[in-house]
Amino acid sequence: MASGQHHDRATLGWSLPIGLAAGSLLGPTAGVIAFTAFLFGGLWLSPDLDTQSNALHRWGPLGVIWWPYRRLIPHRSIWSHGPLVGTAVRLLVLLGWTLLISSLVPAINPNKVLTALPWALQNHPQQTAALLLGLEASVWLHLLQDGDPWPAEWTRRQRRVRRQRQRR
Repeated sequence: MASGQHHDRATLGWSLPIGLAAGSLLGPTAGVIAFTAFLFGGLWLSPDLDTQSNALHRWGPLGVIWWPYRRLIPHRSIWSHGPLVGTAVRLLVLLGWTLLISSLVPAINPNKVLTALPWALQNHPQQTAALLLGLEASVWLHLLQDGDPWPAEWTRRQRRVRRQRQRR
């Protein structure tokens, strides 16, 4: 498994190629969005938010919003490190906090928050795709650096192999 510094360096190194690739496929605006989403995904929305990680510390005082996630999600489980699933869970945590805050602030309508993604998908599909692609690509880079792109619980065989290697 890679250290937090290795994850950060790889995120910084791969952000431009990801942005350029998305830009060549979806247009320059989408490229900038993918580049930014990849950086944000790798540096702030890392699968390692369930540990005392660099990503968690970057949130500063707002890191407290990840406390329930850290308590409920086992490290390297499908819920933290699962492709698509892990990203969705972290985005749902952010959505939950956004809804809570919007329900407490009278000037913000929680229904607007809930309709933002469908509206973006309908009105800006390429940019929304670039955003989601950038976030998910950062997770795949993280998983590949950890040496196993599938969460530990997905294959019993993989766990047995790891235990055998540890015994040697």
